This record gives sequence, C-alpha cells and structure tokens, in this order.
Amino acid sequence: MVITLGPPEAVEQLRDAMALGIDRAIHLQTDGQEWDGEATAAALTEVIKADEAASGTFDIIFFGNESADSGGFQVGARVAYALGRPCVTGLKRVTLDGASVRCEQEVEGGRDVYVVPVPAVLTVKEGLNLPRYPSVPGRMRAGRKPVAATTPARPEPRLQLVQLVVPAGQGRRAESLGMGAAAAPAVVEMLRKAGVL
Repeated sequence: MVITLGPPEAVEQLRDAMALGIDRAIHLQTDGQEWDGEATAAALTEVIKADEAASGTFDIIFFGNESADSGGFQVGARVAYALGRPCVTGLKRVTLDGASVRCEQEVEGGRDVYVVPVPAVLTVKEGLNLPRYPSVPGRMRAGRKPVAATTPARPEPRLQLVQLVVPAGQGRRAESLGMGAAAAPAVVEMLRKAGVL
C-alpha cells in the first residue's frame, strides 16, 4: 500500500507507485495549504492505524528521508513514535531478514549498519528503489487501479516562525577586555564576577 497527503495532483505520484507494483493507494486529499510535519504525521498515523486494524500490522513502513518542500525530517520519526516502533533514518540499503531488518546508512568512510526488529519505520534517501521509473504497461495497469480517497481534518498549525526582539533599553553591549595573553587576567576576573569560576 502507498499513502500520500496532498492536493489532487498528488494522485499522479500514487499512480507511479502503483505502476511499479504497489497494489493499493490512499490519497489524503488537501486543498493545497501547507501542512507542518506534526499535522502530516498525525493524519498518516490515523490512516495507518485504521488500515492495520482491518488488515494486520505492516512489517515495514517506508518514508522519504525528508519532504521536498520544507526538508523537515519530521514525518517518519513522528509516525514511528506515535506507533511505538523503532525508526532508522537516512538509509541507502534495506534488507529484510525474517523478524528483523538490516539498515545501512552511508557515512564518511563507509557505512553504519543497524539491525532492528519488525515492525519498524524506515526513512530512505533517493536512489534506494530500483526500478525508479514505471514502464508503459505498468502505467496502463496503474491507471485502472482504484485510489481510495479521504479528506483528513487539518489541525491548527502549532509551529510558527517567530522573530526575537531585544527588549527596550537592553541594546547590544560589548566590552573589549584587551588583546592576546594580556587580556587573560581581565577575562578571569569577569568570569569570577559572573560566578563561573
């Protein structure tokens, strides 16, 4: 199953996934307004819980590593937390091995490897899936598959961009304590006055 949250145009992404072999798709329809990571994760968690209650627990839930618009790296980790499952992020290779999954991250000089029990939530980087592009026959089959649609309730955003302001009368104050080694006694004295030493 594949799920996406977005405007009507997002159905095309679901069809691409179905053209690669996915059997079911759910579109969480939005009106195009921005959803923050917390709201997106809540909507996805609700749908996943309902589907699992009807058809059983998913062994692995895959997410992209970060969203293409805000790059927040939030949704996969928030869904994992809400479901009480382990989460491994930034993966370039995934191998299912019975009741566990081997996860590999690219790091400077090699790879980090984690083995976690299933069910698990994994976030993957671009290039993990092959084939990446659907075939023409796959696209034709996907066009005939139904896409379930629902409209989740959008909670009020709790995250906001805030500009910090220096209170009136407390402008920037800086005092030069000297240069080089000669400034050391003044620095020590200031730290004593501040209670650090």
